[in-house]
Amino acid sequence: MTMAKEEQGEGIGARVLRKEDARHLRGRGHFVGDIRIPGMRDVAFVRSPVAHAMIRERAKPPGFEDSVFFNHDMTGVLPITTRSSIPGYKVSDYPPLATDRVRFVGEIVAMCVADNRAAAEDLCDLVDVQYEELDPIVNCAAGRVPDVKPLHDAWTDNLFLRTSFDYGMDEVIAKAPVIVELELSTSRQVMHPMEGKGLVAWWDHRAGQLVVETSTQVPHMIRIGLAECLGIPQAIVRVVAPDVGGGFGYKCLLMPEEVAVAWLAYTKKAPFRWIEDRREHLTAGANARQHEYKIKAYADERGKFLGLDADIGIDCGAYSVWPFSACLEASQAGGNLPGPYDLQAYRCSTFSVATNKPPFAPYRGVARPGVCFAIELTMDAIAKAVGREAWEVRLENLVTASAMPYTNVTKKFYDSGDYPASLLEVR
Repeated sequence: MTMAKEEQGEGIGARVLRKEDARHLRGRGHFVGDIRIPGMRDVAFVRSPVAHAMIRERAKPPGFEDSVFFNHDMTGVLPITTRSSIPGYKVSDYPPLATDRVRFVGEIVAMCVADNRAAAEDLCDLVDVQYEELDPIVNCAAGRVPDVKPLHDAWTDNLFLRTSFDYGMDEVIAKAPVIVELELSTSRQVMHPMEGKGLVAWWDHRAGQLVVETSTQVPHMIRIGLAECLGIPQAIVRVVAPDVGGGFGYKCLLMPEEVAVAWLAYTKKAPFRWIEDRREHLTAGANARQHEYKIKAYADERGKFLGLDADIGIDCGAYSVWPFSACLEASQAGGNLPGPYDLQAYRCSTFSVATNKPPFAPYRGVARPGVCFAIELTMDAIAKAVGREAWEVRLENLVTASAMPYTNVTKKFYDSGDYPASLLEVR
């Protein structure tokens, strides 16, 4: 009798042995920090100590003019620009090194090069930068004030994007006997992989290529982004992803440090390295999951969901991340807020707000933790309002197995599942 492919270790669903465990368990992994190239020098960055300021003066320490670089030294380098075809989306140019203004604590102002990281950090302390502080935008509410000055000069407000969805709410509002209102928020998070971002870049003289070994989940995308910012053909850029010590979405982004160090290697034709430390990750790396919700839910006397009205603010930080933009989180939040519930009327406005914080990145299950938190607390509030157990109200509102496949009010497709049965298993 012929064995099934799955039993032979082939095909979808087969139990495939991992190939990388042996070297990792024996400490033989090959990460960015393990790369050594003769003549390699280390890079450290001068970062803004304030959230919002104009840069009035900057000066290199005497004798180190060839080891310290400001934005104007990087001739021809383009900012990281994340474009989108969504109507109303605003572009934010993210310079690898700050031009005349800093927009978050940790934004790079200068790049310093030395024979080792400690010496490069000492050199950072000698760089003189004078700031004129400006009022920061500290949260979504502050960014949505009509007359607040925009973070980006070409903008008329502080919204990367506003979206709205409205289906069937007017009729529900007129007749619903039970109304609950909530204001909820989630805190900003960092992704904090075991290995932070980092790269080694050099010029391969034999191949005529810029080689960038970087801790990334998307080497082909980083190649595209680097070529665009440096203004060089993709054909002369080779991006290699060695072992990656955790990603979670953080390593799907083109970071300003990657552009700056790649520029050094391309122009100086020598090897350079930067390794993100924990402080840099916590203060300057892309953040995630800061949501603000204003929710009004409508139900009948038993707690049957009739409609949901939501205002969702996403604190997106100062710049759009490349390639995802600052608007992916809001799009996913608005579309996924109804969750597993059979909801027939829904109105939602989302606001992707620019603030004086590090850029905002998609993190595992984009927007899902925030919307699950919001919708489940809403179900608890409905249950309390009608005097029933929360599991009973959830049970009556879940999409049933007989309704599968199911397309919800925001056109999300549910192919299968028995949610009520799962709830009864764990109640």
